Amino acid sequence: ASFTISLHKADNTTVMIKLRPGLPLSCRIRVKNVISSELKIKPGENVTFTFTCSTPEKYFIMEIQKNIDCVSGPCPFGDVHLYPPGLPHLNRTYIWDVKASTKAGLELKFSSSWLRQIGPGETCPDSISYNINSCIDKATVNIGTFCRNGSVSRVKLLGGVVMSLHLPWHSFLTTSGFNIANRASIKRLCIIESILKGESSITLMSPNYPLGFPEDELMTWQFVIPPSMRASVFFHNYSLSNCERKEERVEYYIPGSPSNPEVFKLSDSQPANIAGTFNMSLQGCDQDAQNPGILRLLFQVIVQHPQVDENVTHLVDLSKEKNMTVTIHLEGWPSHNPLMSEPMCLICKDPRTCDRVLTLTSGAVYRISFLCKDLSRLRITAEKGIACMDIRWCQRKIYSLSVPKVITLLPIRLHKFIWKLLATDMINVEISSPSLKLQQRTPEQRCNTSYSYSIVSATPETELDVGIFCPGGSIEKIQMRNNITISLKTFGKGFINESLHQDLKMSFVPHIKDECSFTVSPNPKGKVYLQTPNQLNGLPPYVSVSWLIVVPSKQTARLGFSKDRMGIACEKGRAYVNIKEEAPGAEEIVRREDELLPKPRNMYHTFWVNISNCNPVDKTQLTLQFWVTFADKQIDLGIILAVVAGAGVLTAIGLTVYCVKKKKKKTQNPMVGVYNANVNTQMPGKKGLFRKGRQNNESHVYAVIDDAVVYGHLLKESNGSVAPEVDVYRPFDGPIGSLPPSPPPFSFRKDIKRSSNTEEEPLRLMDTDQDTYTFAHQKSGQSEDNGDANEKDKGETSVPLLENKEQDGLVG
Repeated sequence: ASFTISLHKADNTTVMIKLRPGLPLSCRIRVKNVISSELKIKPGENVTFTFTCSTPEKYFIMEIQKNIDCVSGPCPFGDVHLYPPGLPHLNRTYIWDVKASTKAGLELKFSSSWLRQIGPGETCPDSISYNINSCIDKATVNIGTFCRNGSVSRVKLLGGVVMSLHLPWHSFLTTSGFNIANRASIKRLCIIESILKGESSITLMSPNYPLGFPEDELMTWQFVIPPSMRASVFFHNYSLSNCERKEERVEYYIPGSPSNPEVFKLSDSQPANIAGTFNMSLQGCDQDAQNPGILRLLFQVIVQHPQVDENVTHLVDLSKEKNMTVTIHLEGWPSHNPLMSEPMCLICKDPRTCDRVLTLTSGAVYRISFLCKDLSRLRITAEKGIACMDIRWCQRKIYSLSVPKVITLLPIRLHKFIWKLLATDMINVEISSPSLKLQQRTPEQRCNTSYSYSIVSATPETELDVGIFCPGGSIEKIQMRNNITISLKTFGKGFINESLHQDLKMSFVPHIKDECSFTVSPNPKGKVYLQTPNQLNGLPPYVSVSWLIVVPSKQTARLGFSKDRMGIACEKGRAYVNIKEEAPGAEEIVRREDELLPKPRNMYHTFWVNISNCNPVDKTQLTLQFWVTFADKQIDLGIILAVVAGAGVLTAIGLTVYCVKKKKKKTQNPMVGVYNANVNTQMPGKKGLFRKGRQNNESHVYAVIDDAVVYGHLLKESNGSVAPEVDVYRPFDGPIGSLPPSPPPFSFRKDIKRSSNTEEEPLRLMDTDQDTYTFAHQKSGQSEDNGDANEKDKGETSVPLLENKEQDGLVG
């Protein structure tokens, strides 16, 4: 197909067709018999040409430039047309270069569709864009690049202007969409007018963005807003230049304001909740010639309907709090930034200071309000720091880790409350939940509450993720080393009610040897799962964790592991699992990483479980889980039978003793050497239980029961002339020790099983064996009866200190 372009000389228009940069010469332009890669048609020329390929739009672009001189002659004001007609369908750019005096102003007015400014690198959805440049003397300032369908209705410029319209090859646009008008001098670089109807948002940039705003220049944005609407300004990106004179600032002219113009720094929070139309101006300064810096600004204006409760304020009293911040923000902050087009939720700490994010600090009282239709989109994140540098000042203090009521009373859902607990190396942290207790979240043990706690112990070298816990479990307290971060995270709307029962406490305690230690009092009716910290990445090398499992006296615990082995291989050191009951002589169960873990077993007393890691080889992680259940203690049938048998033996012994006593009564013979059983004795060496010394008690006295003559028969047999004293007790006058007599040790008892050795070990003399006692002896005939009685009484634990033969020798 051939194309003919005819340009009138008076139009002062030039057409240039040239290859797109970087493409091969696969297509060319033929004018008569001349083939070339570009074509320039000047004013007054008429040229017919063809392309050597069927798809020239892939290879060529076209520029149509019209020069308008408003300095030496009158300006052709009015609608701007796309001239000339009949151009080939190529990507094309129309350029209107208007030269004008700096004493006058030019106005570009957009009629069909207003404009929307875009940033560097952005493109328009329909690929149609406008670019506006201001020309003052020899300097050119890029006012901005714009797409169609926006809110920018007019742009007023000082001096000349270069206006460009970029059209894609497939566009059939026939009008430029704007006109040029003459205006009086605006005495500033430019004025951009934006008309905002209804709820909307607009993003604008300073000229030359992201490069610097011209030195010591002034420009203005005019925002036309219905008086029933509210506008708020937000600066999203800005930088400042180095000023020698003056100060860079932003000025607002707000109708009805008592202090027009209102001056703000770029670093200040900008005005919000503005009713109706207002102007905003950016003023530069005289920059340092050696280091000028860059002044630039990207900002957003949001227009909303006034909220129903815009005059409702909420009291946030943080005057009594310390080291605490409360941040109110949109859901997903800070990782997710809402789109510019999303409905805005603003938090205001006074009627004109509003923002998407508001941070309140402790030690002050705030009255906040909200400009937001849907408060459910807002969240609260709070953080509180508690530190202890000297254990003497904070050891006995108990801190409550509960969310203050001033937060729960706000109409905003709490997202997270973070406690940062800081201490020196020799001070540790203990957290406890006395009434609710904590439950560790595991795959088998999910949390069904409206909130949970994430606990992390951190040092400069490593971080230990202790786990996620929720109320209503079996963990009474957790002791941890290093600095601790506890994050309360909420789920759903039930936290407001459940927060009334928070009981998490914290205190600082002296140093512990393990990185982490749990005290667990399981529910007797449930099954408790416990997991080593760092479930995802495994227990760090050389870290030790302990659990103290409390077992009630009337119950038995059953302990089991969720897998057979630890599942790691050690490069250095050994990994161990230690289990030990808190009972005298309890056996400690120890397993290494290369051994099978213990099978499920019963534990009858409170016991410890300790898991310590080695330095594992690459790609191996130590993660262990174990469980504990409870059951009531069962009395063994063998024990019952043994008790019954023991009762029978004691009954037989009692009958035997009764018969012997009856026999002795009939013979009226005195009993010899009966030990006073009513005296309180003690085990050897335990002096504290026996309060009196031997001088102050009668533990060394042996009672004579019968009224017969004592030692009388011995005197008669010796034919002595001295008559014995009858019924007279003579006290012992020898030395008396400080300890009472002690029962015989177990090795003396006849019913204890003997050692398998044939030779019996000699009996050890106890300390009390050196004490001296007084004995009485019976006649030889009577000793046989006593011997028979001793043979029958198998339960007697005492051993005669003198055998019968030795007694006979004394008599003889």
